[in-house]
Amino acid sequence: MTKSSFFIIGKHAVIEALKNPKRKVLRLFLTEESKKTIHRLSPSKNLLKDIKIFFKTKKELDKYSNNDGIQHQGFVAEIEHLEQIELKKFIKNKSDITLVCLDEITDPRNIGSIIRSATSFEIDGILIKQRSYPSESKLMYKSASGAVENMQVFEVANINTTLKYLRECNFWIYGFDSNSEKDFTEIQWSGNKVLLFGSEGYGIKMHTKKYIDFLVKININKKVESLNVSNSAAIAFHYIKSKKNT
Repeated sequence: MTKSSFFIIGKHAVIEALKNPKRKVLRLFLTEESKKTIHRLSPSKNLLKDIKIFFKTKKELDKYSNNDGIQHQGFVAEIEHLEQIELKKFIKNKSDITLVCLDEITDPRNIGSIIRSATSFEIDGILIKQRSYPSESKLMYKSASGAVENMQVFEVANINTTLKYLRECNFWIYGFDSNSEKDFTEIQWSGNKVLLFGSEGYGIKMHTKKYIDFLVKININKKVESLNVSNSAAIAFHYIKSKKNT
């Protein structure tokens, strides 16, 4: 069965896709200069071996990015989706796993930035509702700066059902909510855990809060109402990684 394909743009997004042995790159559209950049950044391995390459001018490549308002940097690739791994198999016999759950977060920039931060600070996987995940978004791939290739993303049918299942598998569920009284740095952050972040507009849904074990917040200057969700996530990921290494 042939998988559906889509286009990604940008230097980091395309190069990391080429580096990923699990990613099928169908076609590559490059400028002469971007080809040299690939060879320069990966001199020990020919990332372009067996890849169909079409050389274009920057202006010719603009058609792939004009509607998205982002820069292609001379790199465009047509790729297939990665194989999905079952969450049940992924968590089996593992300990001290940190998963991130995105509840109704839909902005591709925020999702991409969270994936980038999660990869940077060694989060094990991200859970997101299938209907909310912009799996073919050029903007998300560009914002993730290639990190999509190194992060396990689980597209789930229902967030609440998934959280209920993970609680039954001995995961603690931590919801980040600015109205909480408990600062997230007061938590030990040991064992299997899920960090739950709500939507950019209204936060975590009331019904979803029934599946949370602890509500926590990130203390910020009271003159500022809130942080962008991707900034909050990055702060939490960095802190939890630092605790893991002590």
